Amino acid sequence: MNYWPLLGIALVVIGFALRFNPLLVVVGAALATGLLAGLDFVAVVEALGKAFNDNRYISVTWIILPVIGLLERYGLQQRARAVIENLRGATMGKLLTVYLLFRQVTAAIGMKDIGGHPQAVRPLVAPMAEAAAEKSHGKLAEDDRQKVLAMSAATDNVGLFFGEDIFFAIASILLIQGVFESYGYPLTPLQLSVWAIPTAICAFIIHGWRIRALDRNIGRVPAEAGE
Repeated sequence: MNYWPLLGIALVVIGFALRFNPLLVVVGAALATGLLAGLDFVAVVEALGKAFNDNRYISVTWIILPVIGLLERYGLQQRARAVIENLRGATMGKLLTVYLLFRQVTAAIGMKDIGGHPQAVRPLVAPMAEAAAEKSHGKLAEDDRQKVLAMSAATDNVGLFFGEDIFFAIASILLIQGVFESYGYPLTPLQLSVWAIPTAICAFIIHGWRIRALDRNIGRVPAEAGE
């Protein structure tokens, strides 16, 4: 068994840790993986091009962005903030935990495009999370505000990433199935999906704890710095 192609995973980890351009890191890791697996350079580039062409959603993006922009122009973010401000007991921790669960469950049943950064996080989730944090902690410092926005985006990422693998018809499951089958381990997509459930549960618990920890710690750093 040839383990050299697994170096592509290390390249991704190192590249992200050093904060290199994500697109360059992923493409570089894909090229390295293909070459280390013994594929011809042209064949690797051809496979990357085919995968991009088969999975592009450029036309959908161009449809969504003007709609979101128009809604924001007429106060969508302000209305989202107002809903949270008038909701008794709403906190940033509760809001993002509910969204994390919603994102994982919908992705697990194949509805992975129901959320997302342009259509959900920017116009709705992030403003609502910011309003909930201000409701609990008062006016946010800029550092805390950026942390809330970043956590909103991260919650969408975690929910989608660990939820979609439970859906047995997703492309990533079919890719994993093909890799296992090439090495003599015939598995059905359903078998792989079942084993993704424990990982999704762990991801929910860990990220849910991170959300609550941020909610508790907002505003503490400036106070300590003043001392």
